[in-house]
Amino acid sequence: MPRKTDSGSKVPVSSAERVSTGIHGLDELIEGGFVKGATILITGGTGTGKTTFCCQFIYEGLKNGEPGVYITLEEDPEDIKEDVKRYGFEFEKYEKEGIFKFVYQNPFEVSDIASTVVNAINSINAKRVVLDPISLVGMYMKDPAVLRKRLFDIIRMLKKTGATTIVTSEILDNEIGEHVGGSLSRDGVSEFIADGVIVLSIFGIGEGISRSIIIRKMRRTKHSTDTNPMEMGGNGITISKQ
Repeated sequence: MPRKTDSGSKVPVSSAERVSTGIHGLDELIEGGFVKGATILITGGTGTGKTTFCCQFIYEGLKNGEPGVYITLEEDPEDIKEDVKRYGFEFEKYEKEGIFKFVYQNPFEVSDIASTVVNAINSINAKRVVLDPISLVGMYMKDPAVLRKRLFDIIRMLKKTGATTIVTSEILDNEIGEHVGGSLSRDGVSEFIADGVIVLSIFGIGEGISRSIIIRKMRRTKHSTDTNPMEMGGNGITISKQ
């Protein structure tokens, strides 16, 4: 069913099956959620809320009986679980039920990250997946073509599982939070391979801190292009319309 824009013209609504993000206020900006089976890049500087976003996405699925896997290549799973308890995300319950796995994988100790990730997904038939951060996969690759192929292969394998996936990366920023350079990821490649790109930002210092979110890309989706305010409160991330 077409919908009307502010000017009165009709815009066709995508018929793609959607997966709720679990992020308060985001679904209405992207036609009801992520396209099922898509791979979305969540990127931003230090402290912008990438890990919280990922946990909130996974937790939304767990509450609705959708198995999930969180693969961390950097932080210890126990540290992440403790950090997000403040938002009411109790992952231990779902681990005991066998529908959630928190997996730590040292990217420098395994040659085939993709197979490790896919095996974890298949072990519980996961419907939602997080790979955090994908940028570590190619940290020491100097050839952009080789890096792009490896990241493409990983995302292609993720897509074959049918799971809706979030991958994360960092944007280098300066001391006042402004982005440095033109890339939307540390590797400069992930943003071109992913189906969607969401950029999280933080500005200011102390009590003057403000956060924002912008949807830079979302395939098969009519999405907001505004920079929308974002807050991190007792229930996690909430997004307000601009």
